Amino acid sequence: MAPGLLDEWRPPRYARRFPNIGTISTIRENTMSRICELTGKGRQIGHNVSHANNKTKRVFLPNLQNVTLLSEKLDRSFKFRVSTQGLRSVEHNGGLDNWLLKTSDTKLSPRALKVKRELKKAQVAA
Repeated sequence: MAPGLLDEWRPPRYARRFPNIGTISTIRENTMSRICELTGKGRQIGHNVSHANNKTKRVFLPNLQNVTLLSEKLDRSFKFRVSTQGLRSVEHNGGLDNWLLKTSDTKLSPRALKVKRELKKAQVAA
């Protein structure tokens, strides 16, 4: 391996959003993570700006909701922690099945990726 390659290497995008992938701590799910499981939307950093234009750091958190979404092709329901914007996007695209098949793997959580693999298997079998 060339000496400069290690300096330029970065983990894949999903590894930064879901840091517990591939570790022992994935056995107990990190339910307090403030990341949407379907869109990958996470927290944003910004400023509170006072009338005197003083800026103090603050965090903008996504509006996460625990929802149960139905898969028509698998005839099952799945529980996800989804942002309200992500829920609107799922409904706009015609449901959970269409959303998962359309969305790239980098944005999905490990649980959503598992459902996506099951969907693809069901599609091939049908």
